[in-house]
Amino acid sequence: MNTDIEVLRDSHPEEACPIGPVVEIVFSRWTTPILWTLNESGSLRFGELERRLGSITPKVLTDTLRKLERDGLVLRTSHPGIPARVEYEISELGRSLSGVFQVLATWSDGNLDKVRQARADYEERDLARMRR
Repeated sequence: MNTDIEVLRDSHPEEACPIGPVVEIVFSRWTTPILWTLNESGSLRFGELERRLGSITPKVLTDTLRKLERDGLVLRTSHPGIPARVEYEISELGRSLSGVFQVLATWSDGNLDKVRQARADYEERDLARMRR
């Protein structure tokens, strides 16, 4: 009997890694910062979220929030009024990723300097090779 992962591998060879679809959903350029911010801050209005994220454009934020809402990771609540007030919050499904994010934050704290050093060493070796 095939598991869901085996069926996925058989029908989509490019997704042979079982976490590939999750990485595509969760770890795009702006998805992770949006989920992190909503998880840490709770419900936020569009403008508040935009300010906290910094350099994101309104179009990219709108598109990303729609995708996250479609995927069930973010909840959008519209409050009637003039102007209408819209708030976004992380859903329970989105919140279930907080452990993953915490593991990655811990890994980052312990290893990001090593990655930076490895990159610098690589660039130095590459530059030395080009000089030969």
